[in-house]
Amino acid sequence: MIVTTLSKAEGPGTAADRARRALDICLVCLALLFLAPLLLLVAAAVWLESRGPILFHQVRIGKGGRYFYMYKFRKFHADAGRAGSPLTLKKDPRLTFVGSILAATKLDELPQLWNVLRGEMSIVGPRPESLAFADCFQNGWEDLLNFKPGLIGPCQIMFRNEADAFPGDVAPDLFYRTVLFPLKASIDLEYFKNRTLARDFVTMLRGALAVSGYVSAPHAGLVAVKPEPQVRAANAGASPASI
Repeated sequence: MIVTTLSKAEGPGTAADRARRALDICLVCLALLFLAPLLLLVAAAVWLESRGPILFHQVRIGKGGRYFYMYKFRKFHADAGRAGSPLTLKKDPRLTFVGSILAATKLDELPQLWNVLRGEMSIVGPRPESLAFADCFQNGWEDLLNFKPGLIGPCQIMFRNEADAFPGDVAPDLFYRTVLFPLKASIDLEYFKNRTLARDFVTMLRGALAVSGYVSAPHAGLVAVKPEPQVRAANAGASPASI
């Protein structure tokens, strides 16, 4: 069940939760110290190319189904608004030139370090979904909401180039709901139900390698993901997603 309020501070949690929280704060503070020049450079590039807000914020679904505002560097044109597909697709016409670089390098995600400091996200965790896909959390997938969302997780590594997985003959939103979301949810549940701090460290390392262009996961990129025949049949009656 999705809670329709913005997130509030959580309780202290288990000893492992407290250890992860302390680690998150230490690593984010170090990251902000070293990445400050890069953050300023990206902010300047976004503002100079397309005058408008430097940051983009969107309501996402967090732990326990609580809503929170997740922050990114803006990668779409300022006049793109919030209409259209909730997914960023390959060669998305809403992307600015700088935005396309940010999307390819994942640098648009850096402002989420603030979400980690606030305790709404963790460094390692399943990616928080947008409200457009709140209906996906049913039939067992709602168990994902037992875990704090994160910047890095097994699916962020395996799905490093997620936009390449979308077929051209199926509406992107439909494909995401029926193919990608269940696949990613099953991977995340298997990982986070049996996570350890040691595994989280390995995930952080692999995440850093993935962002730099090296994806150390089998079948990463998911170019071979194909929709089931029934998905194509359902798409025949669905209106194309706006991109």
